[in-house]
Amino acid sequence: MSLEAVNTIASIGTLLVIAATAIAAIAQLRHMRGSNQIVALTECREVLESEPFARAMRYISHELPELMKDPQVRARLMKAPVDEELRAVNVVGNFFESMGSFVKHGIIDAEIACDLWSGIVVQSWNSLTPVLGVMRRSTGAALWENFEYLASLSEEWVAKNPNGAYPAARPHLVVEDVWRAADEAAGIYQRQ
Repeated sequence: MSLEAVNTIASIGTLLVIAATAIAAIAQLRHMRGSNQIVALTECREVLESEPFARAMRYISHELPELMKDPQVRARLMKAPVDEELRAVNVVGNFFESMGSFVKHGIIDAEIACDLWSGIVVQSWNSLTPVLGVMRRSTGAALWENFEYLASLSEEWVAKNPNGAYPAARPHLVVEDVWRAADEAAGIYQRQ
């Protein structure tokens, strides 16, 4: 065999080894991305299910709307950092700001995030937009822009999936409302 043939075969072999290495590296990167996404999703779920976050959600949903009627409360919202009484505003807003950034940068897949959490994202956004309007007077439009992005994606996802995202080809299981008659009799539930 000539030296040229050996060099050609060696070059082709080297090319094949490099190509195989590149393919393996890409596969490994995909696995790492998947692992990172699992970690991020797990951490988000843990926060959303935590008692401090639940308290903050109850605060922004039930107490804050009444407080916002007070001009002094609105003035306090324009000062950074917000005081301890209003801290729940930042707990919720900053959490969804982080989640929105994770989605925007591809750390968490947008479809997965919306499938899991679009409801709570939209609810939180709607609760905090009056507050955000006041806070942006002093901070500018960039405050919670990733939260806004996530809320926009979530609203779009809900509009596309008004009854959820259950696979169309899969039949639903029967869910019997065994307490419906008793609740109607007690006035807890009214037929619509």
